[in-house]
Amino acid sequence: MSPRNKPPAVVAELGRPETPEETAARKAQNSANHRNRQTVNNLVFSLLATVALVIVIVLVVPRGNPTASAPPVDYATIAQQAQGAEPDPLLVPELPSGWRSNSAELRTKTADKVDSWYIGLLTPKGQFIGITQGFDANESWVAEQIDRSRIAGTRDIDGVRWDVYDNRDSGSDAGNVAYALTTTAGRSSVVVFGTAEDSEFRTVASALAGQLETLGGH
Repeated sequence: MSPRNKPPAVVAELGRPETPEETAARKAQNSANHRNRQTVNNLVFSLLATVALVIVIVLVVPRGNPTASAPPVDYATIAQQAQGAEPDPLLVPELPSGWRSNSAELRTKTADKVDSWYIGLLTPKGQFIGITQGFDANESWVAEQIDRSRIAGTRDIDGVRWDVYDNRDSGSDAGNVAYALTTTAGRSSVVVFGTAEDSEFRTVASALAGQLETLGGH
């Protein structure tokens, strides 16, 4: 028998030769399966490429502490621009090298009806100290600033008497009011608060002393 007259092969699943229609259907299904496998492979390759790109970006892009890398705030210039808007001059401490500010603003139209001048400071030892100067404030406002801490005593720094609030050994999380100093001068209630150690609080209080005396501090 010549190859041209060779009978069609018997398909095991059918137990007989395929019909032309069955052969066409089988080939169409095989083509569809091949396309599906190619699509899945392409998706996997695309996903792997995306993951690789993300890894490269993470490794290449510099990272760091946003607060530490942000440029310092020039609170002296901000205060100069706002001077005259309040009954007392805004306090502007001159601090040694290594101190920097990350925030400064004159807060007006507040919910407590008390305007205040705020400076946020980062100390050379990486701690925080905030200065808030409230104008025509009452005792309730001061109590809110120090998170209603109880007075621990008084402290004289360069001729200015401060009330001291020390929550560092309270056993609870005092947040940014771990330690605070308060005083009054002129029509200002001044609160110095934060997480720094005594020597850094003294540095800030000393830098404010001359201006507080000018306002009429005690």
